[in-house]
Amino acid sequence: MTRRTRGTSAGLDRARIVAAAVALIDRDGLERFGVRRLAEELGVDPMSIYHHIKGKAALLDAISEAVLTEVAAAADDASLGWQEVTRRTAHAYRSLAYRHPQVFPLLVTRAQTSPAAIIALERLVIAMREAGLPDQVVADAPMLLFGFLNGHLLARTSAGPDGPTPVPAFDPEAYPTMAALAPLWADFGSAAEFDRMLDSVLDGIKGQATARGTGTR
Repeated sequence: MTRRTRGTSAGLDRARIVAAAVALIDRDGLERFGVRRLAEELGVDPMSIYHHIKGKAALLDAISEAVLTEVAAAADDASLGWQEVTRRTAHAYRSLAYRHPQVFPLLVTRAQTSPAAIIALERLVIAMREAGLPDQVVADAPMLLFGFLNGHLLARTSAGPDGPTPVPAFDPEAYPTMAALAPLWADFGSAAEFDRMLDSVLDGIKGQATARGTGTR
């Protein structure tokens, strides 16, 4: 692609730059991503990008925010209970991870403080407080939820388009208990497995709230 001279924007704006960056990472991976490669993709001088977004760190944050907007709208119904808000948020985050597996590590390794990230958390904690959960349980819940989501989804999306590596077979003589449990891991990486584990997270939050004598609807 022919590159334009420095200072020529070619109709560039922040949205176009970020959309191109997400598409480039989706296609080629995060390890190969850089401002120069993005500029080549857009057909502009790298300085044209810096005119709109001040540095690579800011660009990575903008990429994260762009994909997180897909989560922010997942649970915007104020009538939903906290468990449904949590479940919808978690499933939207899972969908994001599978749509953008190459971008997803950015969400795990960088602090997410964009409006898109904070809106999703705000809706979650509002629903929990309105249900009467104590503030300490509410404060701990996002860390518990996203600790599970990030670890679970990173393991299951890192293998690429072929999906997660199946659980290996275990020698029943050397590892009899692991071999006995292995059939229960046959749905490794599936939506059903995700829901089972998410239920455990929700049960843990409910258990903490119940132990403090508060509502858990």
